[in-house]
Amino acid sequence: MQKLISLPVITLIDLTHTLTPEIPSWDGDTGFAIDTKLDYEDCDSEIKFRVQQIKMHAGIGTHMDAPAHCVPDGATIESIGIDKLFLPCIKIDISSKANASYSLTVADLENFEVNHGQCLAGTFVIVHTGWDQHWQNPARYQNNYIFPSISKEAAELLIARNVAGVGIDTLSPDRPSDGFIVHKLFLENNKIIIENIANATLLPVIGSYILAMPLKIKGATEAPVRLIAMVFERKC
Repeated sequence: MQKLISLPVITLIDLTHTLTPEIPSWDGDTGFAIDTKLDYEDCDSEIKFRVQQIKMHAGIGTHMDAPAHCVPDGATIESIGIDKLFLPCIKIDISSKANASYSLTVADLENFEVNHGQCLAGTFVIVHTGWDQHWQNPARYQNNYIFPSISKEAAELLIARNVAGVGIDTLSPDRPSDGFIVHKLFLENNKIIIENIANATLLPVIGSYILAMPLKIKGATEAPVRLIAMVFERKC
């Protein structure tokens, strides 16, 4: 009897917030609009079309920061290779203690390594704070720029572990009051940052992959991204 090949079963998880004019943003104005330039009833061809135009800031919704976001002559969005966009993923879950002023600590990372081994190298690390529960309340989500983030010391350890990038379910991995040092550390080390991640609660702690597909815009330092997680299982 011919032996059947066991194929993987893939569970897909959408980690992307939907873009609308009302979503949380850095300064309260997303700059987002989708306008209809030609509608079905105005189309004089036999097949009718709706034609739309999008206007937006580059850094809204679930989006990626490229090194050039704060590093002169750093890599821009279109120059990031696809090998850096499909990555094994690890979730650091601090949602049980992450109040608005909490920052991921070295102790959090060390505790993860005690339980799962020192397996951070080459991975995309998602810091799950649970803050996306406030996404439907933009003022609460922005919260005068006070939201869970990543400490300088934890960022330095992640860089030392040679992670590929970091993501978080808040506006930023660092608060303005902290001086954006996490941005600097990651971007000057040619890592990517993804902000405003959705549905991180659905991710396993280890064992998933992410596929991050930003709009491929020449010279862009930021771009909205469709972020998908893949969890592989084997069929019997």
